[in-house]
Amino acid sequence: MHDFPVNTLIAENSDLFARIHDIVAENAPKTAELSGAFKNQAEIRAVLADITRSRIDESLHVNLPFYTDFGRHIRIGRNVFINTGCVFTDLGGITIEDNVLIAPRVNIVTVNHPENPDERRGLILKPVRIKRNAWIGAGATILPGVTVGENAIVAASAVVSKDVADNTVVGGIPAKVLKTIDSAS
Repeated sequence: MHDFPVNTLIAENSDLFARIHDIVAENAPKTAELSGAFKNQAEIRAVLADITRSRIDESLHVNLPFYTDFGRHIRIGRNVFINTGCVFTDLGGITIEDNVLIAPRVNIVTVNHPENPDERRGLILKPVRIKRNAWIGAGATILPGVTVGENAIVAASAVVSKDVADNTVVGGIPAKVLKTIDSAS
């Protein structure tokens, strides 16, 4: 899936940086198709398969609009639901496992910039993984390098900067553990 280095600076004047912008330009018309006119689910899945260059399962359901800046580093499992207005900044890689629910206006970000002002236009990539049965609440933001654990819940409007353990509920800014999920209840 991923052919760019993670946790390493990609300098603004590098050949790799230029290649990233070429791919963004190539996918821009395709991603625009997911933010404009109506499309049925089969058409949405076909556009996503083209953008990601991966197989998209027929069980995926996406409510448009859907936004991505790169597109090729998104991998989506089976029986995933992505609600309206989500933004996937995926250059660092986004993996969404089976049975994940993503609420409206969720942001998943895999790109950061260096603190050093002389390098700030460069990129630092860190993948995000959303594990099976996770639920990401409305308006939540998942930051670079985070793994959201199996069965975990990210509360609405939370900003997640650290990994979320399996079977936990997190919320707030920055997100903190609110409780553990008892699967028997």
